[in-house]
Amino acid sequence: MTLEEWKQSGSYFSYRDWKIFYQEEGKGENLLLVHGFPTASFDWGKIWKTLSKNRRLIACDLLGFGFSSKPKIEYSIFLQADILEKFLNDCGIKEVSILAHDLGNTVVQELLARFITRKKTGVKGLSIKKITLLNGGIFPESHRARLIQKLLHSPIGWILSYLMNRRSFQKSFSAVFGPNTKPSQKELDDFWNLVYSGGGTQIAHRLIRYIQERKTNRERWVGAILNSPIPIRMINGIEDPVSGAHLVSRYRELSPKADIVELKEIGHYPQVEAPEEVIRSVL
Repeated sequence: MTLEEWKQSGSYFSYRDWKIFYQEEGKGENLLLVHGFPTASFDWGKIWKTLSKNRRLIACDLLGFGFSSKPKIEYSIFLQADILEKFLNDCGIKEVSILAHDLGNTVVQELLARFITRKKTGVKGLSIKKITLLNGGIFPESHRARLIQKLLHSPIGWILSYLMNRRSFQKSFSAVFGPNTKPSQKELDDFWNLVYSGGGTQIAHRLIRYIQERKTNRERWVGAILNSPIPIRMINGIEDPVSGAHLVSRYRELSPKADIVELKEIGHYPQVEAPEEVIRSVL
């Protein structure tokens, strides 16, 4: 599916005064897919059709990303989790499995923390069956931010947002892929269009505040992973300079029995670089 076909086949729901883009397809077990920074749900395009054969897939563009509204607000992981919970509730979905990547991992850590609290207190709400995580900074101490990420997160981040252009973005973005699985020019153009549409480059410094949120809420979000009452699997492209082999090492240090699938020569975007391997690991 092309990016334009993905957009045309999707739908929108409202949250406050914002429009949130989503895709839904298939029947069976509910599988929520949560994308990362700085792209959108189109990241799942290469694995979408196969996974939808016997599952009901739901994927949103998080607020500020892709084809969703991109307001100039203070973004937070808690707000993104609120939006997903509201959407699933409105759809009548009470139980989901989850597949997440990058920033999406952190949103899912918050959803998991809420689920754990509900189980302890007996409060009704969204039930999570199992979680699969792709590369992402689930441990803030192991997240190796790229220079552009550090600059966006700095006091001059707003300047970098306005100066961002197609060439600089594509060069930086391509660097997190594996050495032999670089994105094609068409893929780079699609990724840029997702970021650029709707004024997205002007809010990049706002979106990336999750880096600090991870540190502030480390006990809550890391605790949810390490004390999870449900199965968690990580699929990790170990060549990822941001959250690759070093994150795997940290995960095994904190949880020696962690279920981790290592993908050699794959970088930060396993679902794009090695879709067949990701599908096998998810299934």
